[in-house]
Amino acid sequence: MSVLAKELGMGGVDLIDCSSGGLIARCKNSGRPGYQVPFADKVRREAGILTGAVGMIISPHQADQIIGNGNADVVFMAREMLRHPNWPLSAARVLGHKIQ
Repeated sequence: MSVLAKELGMGGVDLIDCSSGGLIARCKNSGRPGYQVPFADKVRREAGILTGAVGMIISPHQADQIIGNGNADVVFMAREMLRHPNWPLSAARVLGHKIQ
């Protein structure tokens, strides 16, 4: 995957959404929070392209840690945002950011 990501970067792609999906029965995932983050981290390091991490990222501290550790450049949280549309406001409070 990193080879493809590197080629895409050279072709003008700015960011890779790193999700291995769940469409192939023989591919098993752990289902644990952040299970796709190592995939984003590997692509980021090996291909030198910005990456987005996915995969049961639901807590503010977890998302902050992924970005803070440099495992990915952005965190995508589609399902969590559908469940909790005000998640960004709640996360800001949890992480101690003043909300105006």
